[in-house]
Amino acid sequence: MYILGQGIKNIWRNKLFSLASIATMAACIFLFGIIFSLVINFQAMIREAESGVTITVFFDEGITEDQITTLGETIAKRAEVSKINYVSADEALEQYVEEYMDGSEEAAANLAQDNPLADSANFEIYLNDISMQGVLADYIESLDGVRQVNQSVVAANVLSDFNNLVGYISFAIIAILIGVAIFLINNTVTLGIAVRSEEIGIMKLIGASDIFIRGPFMVEGMLIGLIGSVIPLFILYLLYTRIVTYIGNTFEFLADILDFLPAGQVFVVLVPVALILGVGIGFLGSVFTIRKHLNV
Repeated sequence: MYILGQGIKNIWRNKLFSLASIATMAACIFLFGIIFSLVINFQAMIREAESGVTITVFFDEGITEDQITTLGETIAKRAEVSKINYVSADEALEQYVEEYMDGSEEAAANLAQDNPLADSANFEIYLNDISMQGVLADYIESLDGVRQVNQSVVAANVLSDFNNLVGYISFAIIAILIGVAIFLINNTVTLGIAVRSEEIGIMKLIGASDIFIRGPFMVEGMLIGLIGSVIPLFILYLLYTRIVTYIGNTFEFLADILDFLPAGQVFVVLVPVALILGVGIGFLGSVFTIRKHLNV
């Protein structure tokens, strides 16, 4: 309790520097929260787009239904496969009429008599990881009964590269923010040590333990980190819910393109991560400073 009390007093003694550190921490966590929200939404949208990318497998002429079933069971066992749909020749014709002939019943009736897509029965294969599309396609091409394998190479590469790019950029920005926050907390704790240098010297002379001297400064850094995390999280939650609602109501044409995650799904991850990050930065900033300026 003494260490906790002294840590709180340190913050009060250095009000200006403490406020500057809290403000910097809050700004860093706020920017981190914005980046996190954007990244997690972009990644969700990319995963949604990836879920629509399929490998289409066409069969050899004369293949039997039993052989098709066996082939499907073999492919479904692969770890890359998320889901596999069988599209019969009749279903392929229905899709063709619906897409290219506006669902004309007359056209469907005429084509049904002599189905031009009689050899177009296929598997539509959805993947767990789009980056493994090439590996799975090569495997399927080696199977007996497979005539042709169509894959979306360009779409897979674009989505995979974009996902990686978003990850690299967000990591770089977050690393810079963490560095700035640690620097400010370092300066705040350094000032606290300078102000209490005489008191610390007396405590050392009378045999105070290392943790007894270091503890208040560690508490000070962690409290700054905690306060600097809670404030922006509250603001971010209000902004996120209002912005998502505003975009959904004002730009209805974007509803099918920008499908934002609900606030609960974002903040159930963001809150603990931001709090741990804030307290952790405060702890590290104070520890590094203590080691540099205190010979205890």
